[in-house]
Amino acid sequence: MESHLQTVLEAVRRAALLCETVADGLTGEDTARKEDRSPVTVADFGSQALIIHALRKAFPREAVVAEEDTRLLRKDDGLLKRVSEAVQSVDPSLSREDILTCIDGGDEPPDFHDVYWTLDPIDGTKGFLRGDQYAVALAKIDQGQVCLAVLACPRFSLNEKDTGTGSLAWAVRGKGAWIRSLTGKGANPLRVDSVKDPRNARFCESWERGHGTHEVHEGIAARLGISRPSLRMDSQAKYLAVARGDVSLYLRLARGKAYREKIWDHAAGALLVAEAGGRVTDFASRTLDFSQGRRLENHVGILVSNGHWHDVILDAVRAETGGSPAV
Repeated sequence: MESHLQTVLEAVRRAALLCETVADGLTGEDTARKEDRSPVTVADFGSQALIIHALRKAFPREAVVAEEDTRLLRKDDGLLKRVSEAVQSVDPSLSREDILTCIDGGDEPPDFHDVYWTLDPIDGTKGFLRGDQYAVALAKIDQGQVCLAVLACPRFSLNEKDTGTGSLAWAVRGKGAWIRSLTGKGANPLRVDSVKDPRNARFCESWERGHGTHEVHEGIAARLGISRPSLRMDSQAKYLAVARGDVSLYLRLARGKAYREKIWDHAAGALLVAEAGGRVTDFASRTLDFSQGRRLENHVGILVSNGHWHDVILDAVRAETGGSPAV
C-alpha cells in the first residue's frame, strides 16, 4: 500500500501544479462548455491525462472512472493543442494521441463491485475559474468502499503561516488521514474538531446555490442553535475543512427527488473525514455505497460531520425539510 500511496500522491500533486500553471495564464480560449453547459478547461483535461497515465503505468489492470472525455477535444483542434502543450510541459514523453487515450481511459466501464479508481481532475471548475477553492480528487474503491483517497487543494492554506503553497491530503482506510503542503514534505495527522454543542459549531456549504438551498441550510442551522455564519466554498475542499476541524459539519441537500450525486464528487473526501474521526452518511443515516455505478444511486442528500452529534443533525434536516431531503 505504501508504494501505491506514493505513486498516487505524486500523480495528484503534479496534476494540481499543472492546474495552477494553467490558472496563472488562463484565457477565454482555455475554457469550453460541455453539453450540460458546465465549464471545462485545459486544466481539467490536462489533470485527467496526467493522473490516468500514472495509474495505467502502476495499476494496468485497474479501471478508472473519471469525469471528462475527449468529445470536445476531438472537435476543437485549438483546445487540444493547448491541452497537449500543458501536459507536455510536465511530461514531454506523451504524444497528442497518448493524451487523448489517457483522458478516454476514464470512460471505460468497470465492475463497480470490484477494485477501481474514481477521479475528478478538477472538482469545482467554477471555483477554479473564479480564483477560489477547487480540488483534484482521486480515490480507490474496493467492493463499494473507499480504501485510499488523495485530495489536492492548491488554494487551501495549510495553516496561518502558509504562503499560498496549498494542501495535499490523503487517507488510507483503517490507518488515518494526513495533510502536508502541496510542495513540501512531512505530514501532520488530520482530526475533526471536538465540538459537541451545536451552539459552538460552524457549518460548511456549497458556494453554488444549485448545489443546495442556502435558505434551507439556514433553517437547519437555526433548529440546531448554530448562529455563526456558514463557510461557503467550492469542491471537496469542504470535506477537508471538516477533516481538519475548521468546521463541524457540511450539508448537501439533493437537487431534486430524482437527482443522485456523482461518485467522484464525494469518494476522496468521504474517506478523509472518516479517517479523521468524523462521519459521512446520506440523510437516511446510511454509509455511502460506491458499488452502484457512476452515481450514488442508493443515496439522497449527504451529511458530513465531526461525528459527535450526527444523528441530531439528521433529525434537524428531516424536521426542516418535512422528511424530504430533496430541494
